[in-house]
Amino acid sequence: MGGWSARHRWAAVGGWLLFVVLVVLLGQAAGRHDVDEDTSMPGEVRQAALVQDHAGLQGLAGEMVLVQVRGGSGTADDPAFRAAVTDVMSSVRATGKVTAVQSPYATKALSADHRSALVRFDMLGDKKTAADRVQPVLDAVQAAQQRHSALRIEEFGDASSDKTLNNAFGSDFTTAEYSALPVALGILLIAFGALVAALLPVVLAMTAFLAASGVVALVSHSVPMSDTANSVMLLVGLAVGVDYCLFYLRREREERAAGHDPATALRIAAATSGRAILISGITVIVAMAGMLFTGIGDFKAMGVATMIVVAIAVFGSVTVLPALLSLLGERVEKGKVPLLGRIGRARGRRGTPAGSSRFWRTVLRPVLRNPKAATVLAGGTLAVIALPAFGMHTANLSLDQELGHHLPIIQTYDRINAAFPGGPDPAHVIVKADAIDAPAVRKAIADFRTEAVASGASRGPVTVTVHGPQNEAQIDVPLAGGTDRHEAEADVRLLRDHVRPDTLGKVAGVQAPITGETASSMDFNHKITSSVLPVFAFVTVFAFLLMLLSFRSLTIALTSIALNLLSVGAAYGILTVVFQHGWGASLVGATGTGAVVAWLPLFLFVILFGLSMDYHVFVVSRIREARMRGLTTKGAIEHGITGSAGVVTSAAVIMVAVFSIFGTLSMQSMKQMGVGLAFAVLIDATVIRGVLLPSVMALLGERNWYLPRWLRGLPDLTHDESSLPLPPAPGGAPAGPLPDPAHRF
Repeated sequence: MGGWSARHRWAAVGGWLLFVVLVVLLGQAAGRHDVDEDTSMPGEVRQAALVQDHAGLQGLAGEMVLVQVRGGSGTADDPAFRAAVTDVMSSVRATGKVTAVQSPYATKALSADHRSALVRFDMLGDKKTAADRVQPVLDAVQAAQQRHSALRIEEFGDASSDKTLNNAFGSDFTTAEYSALPVALGILLIAFGALVAALLPVVLAMTAFLAASGVVALVSHSVPMSDTANSVMLLVGLAVGVDYCLFYLRREREERAAGHDPATALRIAAATSGRAILISGITVIVAMAGMLFTGIGDFKAMGVATMIVVAIAVFGSVTVLPALLSLLGERVEKGKVPLLGRIGRARGRRGTPAGSSRFWRTVLRPVLRNPKAATVLAGGTLAVIALPAFGMHTANLSLDQELGHHLPIIQTYDRINAAFPGGPDPAHVIVKADAIDAPAVRKAIADFRTEAVASGASRGPVTVTVHGPQNEAQIDVPLAGGTDRHEAEADVRLLRDHVRPDTLGKVAGVQAPITGETASSMDFNHKITSSVLPVFAFVTVFAFLLMLLSFRSLTIALTSIALNLLSVGAAYGILTVVFQHGWGASLVGATGTGAVVAWLPLFLFVILFGLSMDYHVFVVSRIREARMRGLTTKGAIEHGITGSAGVVTSAAVIMVAVFSIFGTLSMQSMKQMGVGLAFAVLIDATVIRGVLLPSVMALLGERNWYLPRWLRGLPDLTHDESSLPLPPAPGGAPAGPLPDPAHRF
């Protein structure tokens, strides 16, 4: 592929640009179909969403207005208070944006101390776009607050909270995403010391992302996508796209610096780094495919989107990149920046691998002299770091845990919850019957309201909204547990397992799935937990098989899996001690959430396993190449590690910097993701690849290349590195075998 691209460079570059433009235009024409969060969720949440969709209600966005006495005396029975409630109700109706406005006096939505009341209503139209239409309602409530300044009048609900969060954090995410590009470019500029060489990986990574965005839009009509999937696709696409170009470009420069002519250097880079990119890309795609086993819409969207962007990045790296290198030639060094990249350029001039740093040679000497001690020290340290992960507690973070208490919307949430425990996040019982007004159904609904309070699952008020034409009703049940997640989940289980069967369950033909934030969290956590084993098994088994076929070594396949699992375990341990136990949490701006967000461990496993294999394949390929060209195993380890140290370090620094940006965001879940990914990549590129991998391989010696006789019939996907041309000797004659550095150890 590299040879064809170099010979037909204009066709390769033109074909790539045509491909990118074509899929972007087709994607824009088709439009992106986004996942419906409710219908894509597991369990009763999905059942409730489907019932509402079939009834044509599409899950309305519920809103509530708190009317509350400010200090001093006064109750909800005072004329001024009643007048304020009436004003609020008429004001929100006048906007024409709401339906089913309910008086707190009719629904008994009055606090126990009779100093607070809740006016409830629904936003007209689709719940997913309600945040775009809620501003006139917020303005009406604010105007009512000004007219009744002696009282507190505030709005909270699905649409108003979504709008506030979008306004508060939309620019935050955008800034983080757009910061990733200049950060990556700056690091590449330092690594290469030339503007053109630094721009090349970024440009290819971004064109791969654009192409993937177009393909994703087309695919979304079969597998719905989401904004979250798009952000993950950008992160992963930038990471692997830059990494692959970095690997390829560094190898090509290294071979040219060693004395090869441009065509031969490009051919060697294609046969070595190009092949490593192909293996790495397939491994990353397999890891991302693990997300499909969750059965959750957002995870499936992230899995498919990242698989697409990685596949396109691999395709671009092994086709258009060699064509561009062939076109640019020496001009890839254009735009040299004084002082930047001096080390990398100096290495290249001396004919050693670009990035073959003195630092890594210094680290390797004691590691290879005392591999047993290095293995025990590095492996033991990572095992200790991973130990806290066995006590990891996961949970879906509540709104105040996620965002803190500085936003006005969170303060309103807290005040409503204090006056009406569970009021901001009630359970919703979606009742569907053949005839919603039938006496038996009405009695069952009334019995459910009574029993929900009598059982202790709720302190009331339990309200009912009837949609007569659709033969449907919604029962809103404030959970007695309030913001205590464990207590609230126990209340939902009580409603599902006892209250519902004893009341609504006795009427034939009635469906009554129970949904809401707490129920959604329960069902989501159950689905994630049940998905862990199949996802872990799928990813590790297929990664093992890929390593076995690619290197034809049972030992390398097993050590690859073991080292990657140790890296992931260390990342889990860091997440646990920082975000669950609070050690050093203030250093990363974290609040005391006391838990790791529920979706993160599975997400991190898939992402980290894929990215760790990225480094592993590249480093082990260099070691195997040196071994096949005549070096001893110990000499091949030193040659492979030091020859790849610069590129792996540069790639890791880029990823750590990009992930660290997300660690600075205000949302605790994004902060946990950024910190977890950044630490994991840092550990993987330093302790794992620089110390533990060489020490383990040195201990194993020739057993690194062991393949049992009964496995030798497997397909041979290796490449004969010994057939690659050696660098020419200074006088122009072919050089001898690679010098073995092992004697120094």
